[in-house]
Amino acid sequence: MNKTLIPVGIAAVVVAISIAYGASMNPGVNEEPNSQVWNMRISGDEFHDLVVFGSEIGNLRIGTYEFGFVPMGDSPQVLRLIISNEIGNQVFSEEFVLEKSLVDTGISKYYTWDYLGNKFAPISKEGNYEITIEREGNLKGSVSISLTKVDRSI
Repeated sequence: MNKTLIPVGIAAVVVAISIAYGASMNPGVNEEPNSQVWNMRISGDEFHDLVVFGSEIGNLRIGTYEFGFVPMGDSPQVLRLIISNEIGNQVFSEEFVLEKSLVDTGISKYYTWDYLGNKFAPISKEGNYEITIEREGNLKGSVSISLTKVDRSI
């Protein structure tokens, strides 16, 4: 047997055990500041006729969360987002309107899109939450929505 295979085999076992131990010590959602806790891509035929639909967010801790969007020119013109706790009480509700902005660099011109509205959702009680998404205009357009825990309080 080759003498270099033994140390390599031992090193591989040590790495595997370290990875397994690390995974078992942090099995849940990472809610460190600036970590994404939920995201959804709304795209495809299954969403074309859905005006209102919901999604589970999961367990949120006390703190401030920020919505992020990846819109395009054909994204829905209006998004209404409602976060509710496990007994159905609304803890956050906001209407976001898609705005197109012209960027002129002097060499080229192009458009960017962003949703305007209050993107910060304060959560005052730890628990399970769900989100309701209502769309208006351009229902066939896609958009990605994310929720990130931020290191700030309102």
